[in-house]
Amino acid sequence: MFSRLSSLLVLPLQPVLLVAVLLLAGGCRAASDGSGAPPPLRQLSAPPPPDPAAVPASHVALHWPVPAPPPMAIQEPVLWVALEAHLKPSHNGQATSAPPLRLRSGSGGMLTLIDAGGQRFMAPELILHWRRQPLAQALQLRRSVIGPFASFESAEETADRWRAMGVDAVIAHPREWEVWAVPGSMPPEGLTTGLVDRAETSRLELELRRADGVVELRGPIRIEASSGLQWRDGLYSGPFRLQADAYGSWTLLEEVPLERYLEGVVPHEIGARSPAAALAAQAVLARTWAVRNQHRFAVDGYHLCADTQCQVYSDPRQAGSAARTAIASTRHQVLAWRGQPIHAVYHATNGGVAAGFEEVWSGKPLAYLQAFPDGPTPYANQFSLPLTSAALTGLLADGQGAYGADHPRFRWSRTLTAEAITAALGGAAAGIGPPQDLRVLERGPSGRVLALEIKGSTGVRLLRLDAIRRTLRTLPSTLFRLTPAGPGAWRVVGGGFGHGSGLSQAGAIDLARRGWSSARILQHYYPNAELRPLSELNISPKTSTLND
Repeated sequence: MFSRLSSLLVLPLQPVLLVAVLLLAGGCRAASDGSGAPPPLRQLSAPPPPDPAAVPASHVALHWPVPAPPPMAIQEPVLWVALEAHLKPSHNGQATSAPPLRLRSGSGGMLTLIDAGGQRFMAPELILHWRRQPLAQALQLRRSVIGPFASFESAEETADRWRAMGVDAVIAHPREWEVWAVPGSMPPEGLTTGLVDRAETSRLELELRRADGVVELRGPIRIEASSGLQWRDGLYSGPFRLQADAYGSWTLLEEVPLERYLEGVVPHEIGARSPAAALAAQAVLARTWAVRNQHRFAVDGYHLCADTQCQVYSDPRQAGSAARTAIASTRHQVLAWRGQPIHAVYHATNGGVAAGFEEVWSGKPLAYLQAFPDGPTPYANQFSLPLTSAALTGLLADGQGAYGADHPRFRWSRTLTAEAITAALGGAAAGIGPPQDLRVLERGPSGRVLALEIKGSTGVRLLRLDAIRRTLRTLPSTLFRLTPAGPGAWRVVGGGFGHGSGLSQAGAIDLARRGWSSARILQHYYPNAELRPLSELNISPKTSTLND
């Protein structure tokens, strides 16, 4: 008698007898007038008032209005993490024909949905359909845009420069990282802006289709899961929110306590079988990174994502006892510099030499992210910095005395072809023609490539810092040497996997096996940083890195 759709249980905050009547009315498909049509949806309360965020008062904005996420509390910090962003219809943008959004509970449990108007529904599975809601008045989106950027860090540096000029710049991630400001804002020196100017006449909403009618839902929507929510390949505890973002699409996010979040990060980032000291060091870094980056998706109303644009966050239940012990033993501990959490960046392997912050991203050098040869004293003496061309050649030819040299990508080689480079450049390739030459124009103290010139038949393209790997994605790092390998081909011999700044996970695992403590490992990779409890720091959302 109860289909999957019609088994949604309406639970108003009313006496039990009224609840029973409504359950029967909403669940049974019998019609009250004998016509065979389902009964109309019963209104449980007065219609919700208009959504004040539907259209801003001025009707002109940089983006769709989104409330800022709450700041993290010091005693019991909670993160809002996007399990999935940019949710929207996938069939030509037509909401009525798009596949619905399906939310399923854990085994034997129920999901409770509460929308912004107070409507409540319960079911083992919620099937939410998309709809387009016309706006009473068009929303005009107008903004100056700088970008795209290869990383949040580079976008943030530009945003900081713009803010220093008195411009209220915001960082966004519609597809790639961008920086937005009001039209007409003078950009920082050396940069140009694009213009977005379009009118939105409808907004994307969600609805429930029940046996007795359609229920229009108002966001944000809260979802509680007594047995967890199944999403992708994981089960998450929640609670959860479905809310609109700055681009007109939606986000499914989890409100997850910081220490539980680490259970979904640490084993996936460094490996669950890593030595205890390496796991503890990773726990401190993952916690520090999360606290330091809680402003990363402020424009979209949450703190962090769950993919490689943040830290990879997956099902916390998969964390083993070793990872849980490492997290518990470092509870609420972070690395700090001048009273604030540091840029706790890390990577898989540095190839035997660590990179300074300024060798990877646009920005000033940081005292705790320095370039240095990553090995014992004899190794460090052999490859003192800055690396000469001959020393770089020697390091890439051998370097086995470094910490973490057993990583499979400690050394690597690739061949770049003109065709592959053209494909990697995408639309930018049209401006330079077929690539004819590659040249390294600048290196940092660690030997990493800071500027790579691609010379084509009709023009030149210059890639700098993190844009090199972001464009030429087959390159594991920017620690490489480049030689011709025939017409339209270049041989690339390199070392390391990742940006190379901060902790090398392969190095940390090696050092832990040598008997180093987690504190000593952290001091090795972040000199001048201090291990401090959260309660002693200012963890309010950070808006600038100029004073780091």
